[in-house]
Amino acid sequence: MDIVALFYDLDKFAIAFEQQWRRHQLADGKRHRQRKSRMHLSEIMTILILFHASNYRTFKHFYRVHVCLHLRGEFPQKLSYNRFIERIPHAFAALVCYLETRRVPCNGISFIDSTALRVCHTLRIPTHRTMAGLAQRGKTSTGWFYGFKLHLIANDRGELLNICFTAGNVDDRKPVEALAQNLFGKLFGDRGYIRKELFQRLFLRGVRLITRLKANMKNCLMPLLDKLLLRKRAIIETIIDQLKNISQIEHSRHRSVVNYFADIVSGLIAYTYREKLPSLNLRPAEQRLLKASSI
Repeated sequence: MDIVALFYDLDKFAIAFEQQWRRHQLADGKRHRQRKSRMHLSEIMTILILFHASNYRTFKHFYRVHVCLHLRGEFPQKLSYNRFIERIPHAFAALVCYLETRRVPCNGISFIDSTALRVCHTLRIPTHRTMAGLAQRGKTSTGWFYGFKLHLIANDRGELLNICFTAGNVDDRKPVEALAQNLFGKLFGDRGYIRKELFQRLFLRGVRLITRLKANMKNCLMPLLDKLLLRKRAIIETIIDQLKNISQIEHSRHRSVVNYFADIVSGLIAYTYREKLPSLNLRPAEQRLLKASSI
């Protein structure tokens, strides 16, 4: 990842964001000191995103070894590790807004899936306190877990179209309509998204939900192009695999709710900056053919 290009984009965004943020803040009638931090907002965001593009497994090791020793020239006014952790909540809103700018518009071919984000081991659920009241028990095809769910929609080039977080016990079909609000064309998912009412509501909005059939369902004719694309649904699973194993958005070391979600959002942003994303490598003629066969 090019640190200069990343910081340039973040710095332009942070300057505009801080102006709008101050303008829309509500006053409580009291005077507050507005002390500036030694590190600018764009520097904090850059370090958080760089961690998810590195090979370090813990942020503490990354900051104390890589940033403090090898990036002293890039960050001359760096904070101590403990002070930097205290500044992460102040960058959370900016990270969320910046992630919105990294989304791409729909091109007519979309894939949807969800994944579990475990906050602790199953045996430690009774003693877990950090996410108490927010995380919930849920079940996936791999078993029970305690935490949240990340719902993703991506296109055939591996680019993110929309994301959503829910508790672990929320049905995968519940946030689909909100996620597919700006979509059109075909949306491919697994059997967990089968529901007649959901298909009809999406169809009226110009989105055709395509899934495999369950064993007890009647067979129906499906165009060959849709059947071939349905076999390529593994692209969304590849994206999730990279988010968990390269960007490291799932681990159980968090001790703050805000920092937990800031870490996940930073990992999603780092994924959008990867040089090579999972792709179906569809040629322009193939894309035109698939769009012509859409609704």
